Amino acid sequence: MRIGLPREVKDGEFRVALAPAAARELARTGHEVRVECGAGLGAGFPDAEYASAGARIAGSAMEIWECELLVKVKELQESEYRCPQRGQMLFCFQHFGPAPRLLDAALASGATFLAFETVGEADASLPILAPMSAIAGRLAVQVGAWCLQKQNGGSGVLLSGLDGIEPGRVVILGAGNVGANALAVAHGIGAQTTVFATSERRLAALRARYRARAEFRTGSEGLAQAVAEADLAIGAVLTPGRMSPKLVTRAMLRAMRRGSALVDVGIDQGGIAETSRPTSHSQPTYVEEGVVHYCVPNMPAACARSASLALDRAVLPYALDLAGRGLAGALAARPDLETAVQVHAGHVTHEHLARDARRAYTPLAAALA
Repeated sequence: MRIGLPREVKDGEFRVALAPAAARELARTGHEVRVECGAGLGAGFPDAEYASAGARIAGSAMEIWECELLVKVKELQESEYRCPQRGQMLFCFQHFGPAPRLLDAALASGATFLAFETVGEADASLPILAPMSAIAGRLAVQVGAWCLQKQNGGSGVLLSGLDGIEPGRVVILGAGNVGANALAVAHGIGAQTTVFATSERRLAALRARYRARAEFRTGSEGLAQAVAEADLAIGAVLTPGRMSPKLVTRAMLRAMRRGSALVDVGIDQGGIAETSRPTSHSQPTYVEEGVVHYCVPNMPAACARSASLALDRAVLPYALDLAGRGLAGALAARPDLETAVQVHAGHVTHEHLARDARRAYTPLAAALA
């Protein structure tokens, strides 16, 4: 099978889905691997490394889009909407929920769109999404601290505090991968941290680890007051394949101290605040209701090298099966891949996506028949 690795065109997206070692493994098993010129440069992988691994370096995106399997990082950008063709498989983060025009383009193409974010959704293992969530969670506190700096529109609060000076207050909404990693960093720098979540099991695990060094609350009771008192609020709620719930209202943000910050990690699925809208690495923030908002959908791209290595390790086994067995064979060999197929041959095959996007739902088995 011909496998294409295009250069990412999304603003500030420096990651690459497969490293040269993965290209070597795919080539070793008999596949033709095409890498668009410069695809790996942002992550520190020059074209020469891919060529040495047996990949063909393509001078144009057109050569990549001739392949049967496309493996990339982020969802199609508007300039790419016409690229997919019937019979192709596109394996990457898709994030169709908040992007109806993107979904329209996917349906019109007739191609198969497999989403990194919903691989393993059925058992909540999420093997491809998990490492990116961990990176985003750790970055959330770092960028939140940056947002609080005075020159960035912030209040000038130092989250770690100082001898004789109270540390800043951090509120984390969600106790999954993003929330747990955000807590690790917030606790590590000494911030006063409160975590809200609906899963008592996850809260219990975090409580056992951090004991009295953070506060943990189940449900939303006390959320408005906690947000109002916070220097930094972090949106870390994820329901794979579904739109983020709106947990933070405009009124809550209005009650925050001027110059406080919101880092909405869930923005790629619509965001958890009523005031959230996507930003980019080139223009990462805006101020609304006196609060600095950081809503970059591809946060892990800031750590492109580490993130690409983590993606490569998670994606390669699935890419090998998709290339070696085809779609039907890969689905038979890897049941956790079934929930990744969100669009196939003009049909929405993911039930949650169909409900959120208000589209007709076709079970995958029926779409494949």
